[in-house]
Amino acid sequence: MAAILRSVPRVFRGYQCASVPLSARMFQKGADEKCTLANKVAVVTGSTKGIGFAIARRLAQDGAHVVISSRKQQNVDCAVATLKEEGLSVTGTVCHVGKAEDRQHLVTTALEHFGGVDFLVCVAGVNPFVGSTLGTSEQIWDKILDVNVKSPALLLSQLLPHMEKRAGSSVVLVSSVVSYLPMPKLGVYNTSKTALLGLCKSLAVELAPKGIRVNCIAPGIIRTDFGLGEKEKAMMDMLPDMNKIYGLQRLGEPEDCAGIVSFLCSSDASYITGENITVAGFSPRV
Repeated sequence: MAAILRSVPRVFRGYQCASVPLSARMFQKGADEKCTLANKVAVVTGSTKGIGFAIARRLAQDGAHVVISSRKQQNVDCAVATLKEEGLSVTGTVCHVGKAEDRQHLVTTALEHFGGVDFLVCVAGVNPFVGSTLGTSEQIWDKILDVNVKSPALLLSQLLPHMEKRAGSSVVLVSSVVSYLPMPKLGVYNTSKTALLGLCKSLAVELAPKGIRVNCIAPGIIRTDFGLGEKEKAMMDMLPDMNKIYGLQRLGEPEDCAGIVSFLCSSDASYITGENITVAGFSPRV
């Protein structure tokens, strides 16, 4: 504990980027707006669609060089091309986060293109089963926990030697509102996302002496292919029921999650670590 306390000044000093007050920066455009993460490097898993893509775009808009990744080459190519057309600094590679060789290739890609890594944002996740928690096979348990829980920790362990060399490094895990209020028939997925809350707390304490902050966001019901897909109409029909369960006022958009992640990576959040932040609209039951 003493070592952790001694590390506090170094952990939270962050890095200086803009001295302009936040109230003024909110209304500035162009270069000043992008200064928040200027010349930083971010690795974002599961970032070719939905929440991950929105986060990658926002980090790049705020000045970071971003490494995009997902399991399919065509999705990586499409996402990279889209963001490059917007004048953003991005590269991409195929990465199944559950495979050690893919994680290593992701690390190598980031280092070869940008020379280091400042931020890791773990969005990639799976949910291949809907049904009874106790009726779930061991194979499904292993797949969900491997991708949703183990892979962020293992990828971070591979990036750690590079991130601890940089000032103001930050990790953001992406959990889910189901970690607070579980959805029926998603027991294993609920459990995996709850585990990320604990992983966030543990890593925040462990990495504090290295000057690396770790936080987690818990998105609500977001309009994405993963969350809705072809079932969007059914989900829209379920909105009244979800309002009863969650106090949900509307479906979220991927962009609703992007700004908070950029903030958590920035020096404005240099005194924030070990926090689990719900991004679910007004929901008094969460």
